[in-house]
Amino acid sequence: MRDSTFDPELDRYVDSIESEFGNIPETRIRILNHASGFLEKQLESTGIAELVFICTHNSRRSQFGQIWTAVAAEYYGLRGIRSFSGGTEATSFNHRAVAAVERAGLRVGKSSGNSDNPVYLLQPFEGSSQIKIFSKRYDDPANPALDFCAILVCSDADSACPYIPGALERISLPYDDPKEFDGSSRENLKYDERCREIARDIHYVLGLLR
Repeated sequence: MRDSTFDPELDRYVDSIESEFGNIPETRIRILNHASGFLEKQLESTGIAELVFICTHNSRRSQFGQIWTAVAAEYYGLRGIRSFSGGTEATSFNHRAVAAVERAGLRVGKSSGNSDNPVYLLQPFEGSSQIKIFSKRYDDPANPALDFCAILVCSDADSACPYIPGALERISLPYDDPKEFDGSSRENLKYDERCREIARDIHYVLGLLR
């Protein structure tokens, strides 16, 4: 199904994702189908399809969206799909979210950047280029300025961004914020749940393009 070799732990994680597609609510399926249709149309017309995941702080859910899109594109052997993330403000890639993707099997290393907003480097599979992950605004120069699909993964960002310059499509796909469980006994559980839910939805979207 893919040309590159994932680490065994990540391999097991992504191999099990498809078995959960039946758990996706029908209302969300319609939204995910729309997102897949955008990707298909862009790939057919230009060969490139870009997604920008947006939440308030670009610290948790939007980062999950960017990361799992890159992983799913490789898993399904899709070329030309590019993923990005941003917030209505910049903070940092929360260390709890970093730990969640590590538990899923991703390699994460810290690179440059200041201590308040470090740049993390992810390498999803052997031989892949590294993905730079850091918190930024959705209109940061690191993100595309035109012809992308904006995916709003939190209700606050959805209401704060009624118009996103340069976006061809704007899709509301909210997820519960694992931040609500920070410092509790359920912290890891809730971060892992949200990480996997977003991974599942993204794999469904890209799986339709096989």
